[in-house]
Amino acid sequence: VKQMREANFDIDPGPSYFSFMREVLIFMAMVADRIAYEQLDADARARFTAEVAHRVALILEENEVRLIGPERAQSCRQQFVELYNLRATDYATFTFVDNAPDFAFMRYLGACITALVPPKDQTWAMDQIVAIEAPDAVESIRKGMRGLFAPPDQRPARRHVRHLDGEPGS
Repeated sequence: VKQMREANFDIDPGPSYFSFMREVLIFMAMVADRIAYEQLDADARARFTAEVAHRVALILEENEVRLIGPERAQSCRQQFVELYNLRATDYATFTFVDNAPDFAFMRYLGACITALVPPKDQTWAMDQIVAIEAPDAVESIRKGMRGLFAPPDQRPARRHVRHLDGEPGS
């Protein structure tokens, strides 16, 4: 959202913001699922993907309720799950090559986002999503999942950071 706003796309706080977030988070979950496909057996992948979808739905719901109001509590998680299932069917038709989504995979996200933005932004939304936002999201997911399924002794070392209070952490 931040990059889209910096590129002068209008994504207003409120329902349109959460519609945008649902589409991007579903895309990212689909990318995570495809990465898991390369590393897990079918049962483990199904459990992983279901857990990702449910966790994302819960976090999105918590934020939507906090920012829009408790009257959304029942419908936002259900809305996410329904859209997730609908989009999963469509994303399943696209390929993932060399640990990256093909052009159609990213264009589909672009089409979903284009349908959400105001008319003044629709001309450029597809280009922004395909050229910048989707590749950045894919890299973020790849980086976050690097070593996730590896045995502990083969995982990348974690960086240690110093918290603002001066206490060390990771």
